[in-house]
Amino acid sequence: MAGEPVPLGARAFDVLAHLNAHADRVVTKQELLEKVWGGLAVEEGNLTVQISALRKVLGAKAIATVPGVGYKLATGPEPAHRPVQEGPPLPEKPSLAVLPFANLTGRPDQDYLIDGIVADLASALNRVSGIFVISTTSSFAYKGRVVSLAEVGVSLGVRYILEGSIQQAGETLRITVQLTEAESGRNIWSDRFTGTTADIFDLQDVISEKTVAAIEPSLLFEESRRARAKPTASLQAYDLTLQAAPLVLRVSSLADFREADEILDRALALDPDYALAKALKVRAHVMAAGSRAISHAEGAAALPVARDLLDAHQSDPLVLAYAGHMMAYLGDEPEMGIHALETAKSLNPNSVLVRVSSGWINAYVGRYAEAIADFEHAYRINPLDPNLGHCRSGHGFSLFGLGDYAGAVSLLEKALADDPGFGTTEQALGAAYELAGRPVEAQRVIARYARTYPSNTIAYYLRTTPFRQEDFRMRMVAGLRAAGLPEG
Repeated sequence: MAGEPVPLGARAFDVLAHLNAHADRVVTKQELLEKVWGGLAVEEGNLTVQISALRKVLGAKAIATVPGVGYKLATGPEPAHRPVQEGPPLPEKPSLAVLPFANLTGRPDQDYLIDGIVADLASALNRVSGIFVISTTSSFAYKGRVVSLAEVGVSLGVRYILEGSIQQAGETLRITVQLTEAESGRNIWSDRFTGTTADIFDLQDVISEKTVAAIEPSLLFEESRRARAKPTASLQAYDLTLQAAPLVLRVSSLADFREADEILDRALALDPDYALAKALKVRAHVMAAGSRAISHAEGAAALPVARDLLDAHQSDPLVLAYAGHMMAYLGDEPEMGIHALETAKSLNPNSVLVRVSSGWINAYVGRYAEAIADFEHAYRINPLDPNLGHCRSGHGFSLFGLGDYAGAVSLLEKALADDPGFGTTEQALGAAYELAGRPVEAQRVIARYARTYPSNTIAYYLRTTPFRQEDFRMRMVAGLRAAGLPEG
C-alpha cells in the first residue's frame, strides 16, 4: 500500500540515498561502487542486485538506465499528458537488444574497445536462430541517454535487454554481463569474465561463446514461464511449444513424456508445419526411450517426423540436432545423424544442446575422442546447464568406450545424481562398476535396474543399443552379465 514502510537492505538504502542526493544528474556505476562500498573491491554485479531490489520496491521505471554510463533517479509524478509510446510489435521468438556497456576503466579512450566487444557479442547472438537480436546500429543509439529499460523494450520491440560493464585494474579486465526482462527490470541471468588486455581477443571469444550458451536456455525457460502464465484459451502453437520445452529437455518419467507429447500434438494440430514443435516431439521420444520411460519401439514411432524434418533441409540448429539424434539413436542411421549434427554445429557452435547431441552420436560410432571434445565444450560454455546429467552420462559412456572404467564410474555417478530417472545411465554405471573391480556396487545398481525395468534384459540391450562397435557392446554385456542382469 502507498505510504506504508517497506523493508530495504542497508546497501540498497545507501545506493538510493546517493542517487537521491544527485537526482539532478546521471550517477556513474563507478561512482556508486566507490561511494556506497567505500572503495572496497567489489563486483559490479553487487550494484546490479541493489538496483534490481530498489526497482522492485519503487517500480521498474523509478531508476532509469543510462546505457554505457550508469543510473539516474526518475521518481516523481508522471506528466499529465504523457504520450503513449509506440514501437514495433514483439517478434514471435524471444527478442533481445544488446545495449552499450558501461566503461568503468576510467579511460574514455577505451570506448572503441568496449563497443567492439559488445558488437561482437551481438553478432554471436544473432547466429542463434531461436533469438531475434536488434542491430547494434539501433541499440547503440541509446548510448549516454537517460532511459528506462521498459521504454527501450517498447521502442525497439524486444522483451529482453543485455547490458554490462568493463572494469580495469592494471592489465586485468573484468567484464560483467547481465540479461534483464525489459518490462519488469527483473534480472534473469548474469556472469562475469576476467582476462588481460594482452589476451583481449581470446577473452572476447570466451565472453561471446559463454553468453550465447547461457542465454539460449535461459530465454527458453523464461519464455516457457511466460507461456504457462497465460490463460489456456489464449494459447497458440508457439505458446504450447514453449510449455512443452522444459518437459522435453529432461524426460524422467512416463507422465512427463505423456504430458509433453499431448501438448505438442495440440500445437501441431494448430500448425502442422511447425518445425520446432515437430523437433521437440522427436526430442521427447529420444529422451523418454533413453530414460526407459517408454520402450525402444514406442520411441521409434517418431522416426517419420525426424526424417521429414531432415528431408525438408531445415536450417534451425536445434531442429537438426534433435532430428539427427533420433536417426542415430532409434533409427539405426548414424551417418545421417552425424551429417545433421555437423551442420547444426556449423550454424551454432555454442549451443549446449547441439553439442551434447553431437557428443552422443560420436560416441555411438566409436569416435570417443570427438565425443569427449563435444561434452567438454558443453561444460566449458555453460557449466550450470540444467541438462548437465545427460551430458555427463554421454561423457561417461565415452570413457567406457576408451576402457577408462574408473573415469566412467565417476562421471556416471554424477550423471545419475543429476538425473536419477535416466535409466541408460544406471545401466551403464552397473557395467562400469563391474569392470572397474567394484562388484558389490555393480550388483546393487543392476538389481535395482532390473526391478525397475524388468524387460530390459541383456537380449534387449543387444537388440536396441545404438553403440556400433562390437568390442564396446561385448564389454558392456560382460559387465552387465557379471553384475546379474538377466539374459532375457
